[in-house]
Amino acid sequence: MIDSGFDATIGALNTSMNLRLINQNVISSNIANADTPGFKAKSMEFEGALRDALGVGDRLPMAEGDPRHKVHRATDSVEPLIYEDPNGVESLDGNTVDRAGEMAKLVENQQLYDASAEMLKRKLGMLKYAISEGGGNR
Repeated sequence: MIDSGFDATIGALNTSMNLRLINQNVISSNIANADTPGFKAKSMEFEGALRDALGVGDRLPMAEGDPRHKVHRATDSVEPLIYEDPNGVESLDGNTVDRAGEMAKLVENQQLYDASAEMLKRKLGMLKYAISEGGGNR
């Protein structure tokens, strides 16, 4: 469960952006190695990592106050599962990178990162408004 110490939405957006950055690096590595003989394309389990970081999903809820349970904070690093993509088709040199497919993933991931950044910007803008003008203290 995310506890940003301030706002759960900000923590969730921060975690999403961090995971998108990791995913961008995995995809970029695949593209960079598209001509490397024997290179196996990698994938990242984004959705599962985000669910784990947010403390949601198919798991039972954690018992409050149990010292064995760790509350995820927005500043904690998240380590998603990165694995060899089982859907890769091996070329004659043993490489499994589909350059066009990876470029499409790169564009999609960048758009989703940008969307998270925009939502974070708007959330912070609302908080700034609430502090400065919305509070009635001028």
